[in-house]
Amino acid sequence: MAVLERISRVPAGAGMARMLVERNYRSSRRTWSIIVSGFFEPVFFLFAMGVGIGALVGDVATGDGRLVPYVVFVAPALLAASAMNGAIFDSTTNVFFKLKYARLYDSVLSTPLGPRDIAVGEISWALLRGVVYSGAFLAVAVAAGAVTTWTAVLAVPAASLIGWAFASVGMATTTYMRTWSDFEYVQLAILPMFLFSATFFPLSTYPPVLQWVVQATPLYHGVAMVRDLMLDEVGAGMLVHVGYLVGMGLLGTAWTALRIERLLLR
Repeated sequence: MAVLERISRVPAGAGMARMLVERNYRSSRRTWSIIVSGFFEPVFFLFAMGVGIGALVGDVATGDGRLVPYVVFVAPALLAASAMNGAIFDSTTNVFFKLKYARLYDSVLSTPLGPRDIAVGEISWALLRGVVYSGAFLAVAVAAGAVTTWTAVLAVPAASLIGWAFASVGMATTTYMRTWSDFEYVQLAILPMFLFSATFFPLSTYPPVLQWVVQATPLYHGVAMVRDLMLDEVGAGMLVHVGYLVGMGLLGTAWTALRIERLLLR
């Protein structure tokens, strides 16, 4: 009961988080090249897999049985992965450096901001980075002819939900890390999800047992949600994906707030 009570107070204790977001924005203007570099990986995959291998694969069946070019099938998945990458790496490596080496948050606590402002502010900034990546990727996908319907514009708000989910859990996980080598575990979790969350192949191509495993991963729900939007296949199943990611975001945000509070005020 004590834990639930503390979690319920998190939103009320994060009213100045926007100040930390503004601080991160001002700081990022000096390191914009590093931020921009994270955008290129999914773009390279789009042209390598979607355009290059797509010429060999041909058309792929969507959820409702329609056949679409492979580049149209894979582009939504790469957009979701772009949002995940932008959010997860900002909420892990950057937060770890600020927490363990720069001791930035110790200075932040000397201001009116509190631990929950730090948690919500950093998660919000990581979310914004994921949205920027996905928005830029969507523009490239349009130029590459991988977007075929106007509902694709809803993929950017969907990417913000993906970014929130991964940023919140990523930052919570970072609070347990002790050295830089611990980030190998982040890659160990992210890479298999990127490759096997129905990103490059339809879910039906996996054995039935593995289909359940794939559908339990958070990136799968992000990929399926964005793919439905970009292929104009919106249905009731969308609520499952949204509910999964919202639940993940709420849990991760509360978890992060409690961990930051415990680490900085102990």
